[in-house]
Amino acid sequence: MDSLIKFVEDEFVPKKEFPKFSAGDTITVYYEIKEGEKTRTQFFKGIVIQRRGSGSTETFTIRKMSGTVGVERIFPVNMPALQKVEVNKKGKVRRARIFYFRELTGKKARIKEIRS
Repeated sequence: MDSLIKFVEDEFVPKKEFPKFSAGDTITVYYEIKEGEKTRTQFFKGIVIQRRGSGSTETFTIRKMSGTVGVERIFPVNMPALQKVEVNKKGKVRRARIFYFRELTGKKARIKEIRS
C-alpha cells in the first residue's frame, strides 16, 4: 500500500524546487491570494518553527510577530498558490522543532545567525 501511494505521489504531484531551509531560519514566503476575480501576491516573513512530513504531505510552520501578537501559519510544500520561498537568514538552533520559541519575548527571542 505504501509503495502505491509513493508511486502516485511521484507521478502526479508536481514538484516545486525551493531552497533548503530548516528550523530557526528566517524566510519569506510569497503566495497568491484570490479575491473575487483578482489575484495578488502576498508575502509572509517569519522564523521557521518546524518542518514535518515527507513527500507530498510535507508542511512547514512559520511564526512572526505582528505588533505584540504572535502569528503562525502552516504552509504545505506543494500548495499550488505558493510562488517562491526566499531564505533571508540561516539560524543556529539545536532542535528540529523550536516550540519553546513561542514563550520567548524581547532579547531572549533572538536566534543566532550563521554567517556563510
